[in-house]
Amino acid sequence: MTNLAEFPITKKWPARHPDRIQLYSLPTPNGVKVSILLEETGLPYEPHRVAFDTNDQMSPEFLSLNPNNKIPAIIDPNGPGGKPLALFESGAILLYLAEKTGQFIPNDAAGRYEAIQWVMFQMGGIGPMFGQLGFFHKFAGKDFEDKRPRDRYVAESKRLLGVLDRRLEGRAWILGDAYGIADIATFPWVRNLVGFYGAGDLVGFQDFANVRRALEAFVARPAVIRGLLIPKP
Repeated sequence: MTNLAEFPITKKWPARHPDRIQLYSLPTPNGVKVSILLEETGLPYEPHRVAFDTNDQMSPEFLSLNPNNKIPAIIDPNGPGGKPLALFESGAILLYLAEKTGQFIPNDAAGRYEAIQWVMFQMGGIGPMFGQLGFFHKFAGKDFEDKRPRDRYVAESKRLLGVLDRRLEGRAWILGDAYGIADIATFPWVRNLVGFYGAGDLVGFQDFANVRRALEAFVARPAVIRGLLIPKP
């Protein structure tokens, strides 16, 4: 059995199943990317809830795994060479798990880089821009009298939705017929934008028919339904 005692995070979140991937997360758009992929691949894993309301993400134990104090993060006890691997950043984790299993990423080099570019599109564009829009529309930023910051993120979010909508024209998923990590990275954020943030009308979501179609297909997948609720309270 793999010994994870060398990782300080296991003192705060003990591993009941140290032979499984340890997931430290919360059901946010970034967090569920990893739980969804784990559910899709069938890899055995043990989820641990990192509670923001008690600042778990700022604890020394969590910072020992991710110095950037963001979820998700993982420890794979059976990493490369059979040695444990600690990893943070949701995009990096998606790539690692897809390559570990040979699932949800193309096998050929050109297809692999096409998938990576769309994961980076989400990481560098959709995630940050939708997140800022959520701040200025739903959270503390909504009370700012100056609406220019909000409008800036509304405009950029609409532009990004347009890019995604054009990409999905004539395609079932971002890469074509094959569902993969680019979709798993992207659609939790689209769901959050129109659901939790309540910004669908603000960005004219009804105008993006291809995005709406793909989002509906995404949230209907059994692994997505399960992954969206992990870790449980």
